[in-house]
Amino acid sequence: MAYKITIDADACIGCGACAAVCPDVYEMADNGKAIAKTETVEDPTCAQQGSDGCPVTCIKIEQV
Repeated sequence: MAYKITIDADACIGCGACAAVCPDVYEMADNGKAIAKTETVEDPTCAQQGSDGCPVTCIKIEQV
């Protein structure tokens, strides 16, 4: 089963918590905002941990 990762770039404050917790899924772009390295993941565990660490809750993980 696949899970889609969506990041609201307008809401992202660029703190880097998601990338620090789950560098396999998230990274910081040149503009200082978080981006997903992949649009979908099969196992959402790490992606969810990164999302949970986001202080502005701008990351959504949805089953597709």
